[in-house]
Amino acid sequence: MRILVSGASIAGPVLAYWLTRHGFDVTVVERAPRLRKTGGHAVDLFRPAMDITERMGVLPRVEAVATGSTRLTLHREGARGPVRVDLAKIFQAVSDRHVEIMRDDLSEIYYDAGRDDVEYLFGDSITALSPDGEVTFEHSAPRTFDLVVGADGLHSNVRRLVFGEESGLTKFIGAYLAVLSLPDTIGLADGETVIHLGAGRTAGFYTARHISDARAVFLFRRDEQLDYDHRDVPRQKELLREAFAGMHPHVDGWLAELAGPGPFYFDSITQLQLESWSRGRVTLVGDAGYCPGPAVGGSTSLAVLGAYVLAGELAAAGGDHERAFPAYEREMADRVRKSRAFAEGAARSLIPATRTGAWALAGGGRLISALPAGLSRAFAKLTTSGGARMHDSMRVKDYAVTPVG
Repeated sequence: MRILVSGASIAGPVLAYWLTRHGFDVTVVERAPRLRKTGGHAVDLFRPAMDITERMGVLPRVEAVATGSTRLTLHREGARGPVRVDLAKIFQAVSDRHVEIMRDDLSEIYYDAGRDDVEYLFGDSITALSPDGEVTFEHSAPRTFDLVVGADGLHSNVRRLVFGEESGLTKFIGAYLAVLSLPDTIGLADGETVIHLGAGRTAGFYTARHISDARAVFLFRRDEQLDYDHRDVPRQKELLREAFAGMHPHVDGWLAELAGPGPFYFDSITQLQLESWSRGRVTLVGDAGYCPGPAVGGSTSLAVLGAYVLAGELAAAGGDHERAFPAYEREMADRVRKSRAFAEGAARSLIPATRTGAWALAGGGRLISALPAGLSRAFAKLTTSGGARMHDSMRVKDYAVTPVG
């Protein structure tokens, strides 16, 4: 059985790995000319994704390139001195099994895990899909596949071709995210992250043990969506400068690097609101189907889990997508719903609208840092919508690896 997967970031390679283990013939098409190594940003893997990663045999590689973030120095606008936060305590409060890793590193590790058994078509993309499985590519000759899976992110090409334009399928949850790669301009100590927190805006700066540069991350609130094209980088940089003007000399210095060559990412924090992410022979996985919101909803862990579940349900159904796709959606539906609710609460918490909210966020971080581990976990359960340990509650189903005949 031949399955085409669009997208080679996180969900695509994980799905391809598990599909081949179940005996499917897999091709992955990726628009980029090679595996993306464009700077990336830090993402979190929580218990379910960690368990799946361990089953893939690559957990030691993941742990070897963890960012190593252990301390946070938090500056509040208008406050005299910073707040020191023990990030290790925060992570322990949120999850019993967690790692923070650069997205590009994680993508490469998952790609390497299955690359010998998967056909990868880089520098190409899907232009048309027919109901009988014929796929037209931008460059390659047309081919026929039994199933097609969109694993191509929030602005999914496969979703657009099958479900139509994004309008009506998305929900803006009131914030924007930007990430900039730049030199370490402030000389971070090992494991340190610096955050500047103000009403309606948060700017952070961090690096990782194994990389030579750093990342500046910007989150800011807006009641209404901004007017820009997601491909118009100069306009995005202009909007970012306006949002963070005059926050702090550190932040001014990070913004000055927008004129440099470093990779840059900018997007709204938007949820997908599809109630079903399958149609005919096509389904979606990860951010392409149920993004809860970049940076706030655990979307990376959800994508890893979704890819694993989709492959398992296809195997359990013997490749019959009419049984497998509904089973996949049933298995993921409650997890997606909880992740959406969690993301909306996290966006409000991480980007407080007022100085009082910023004070409360800083105070909560300081309190968790000071508490013993057991008490900090209990506190975390009470202080975040849906429970800060919501991700750990998602159990991983055991799908027997029995090749489909």
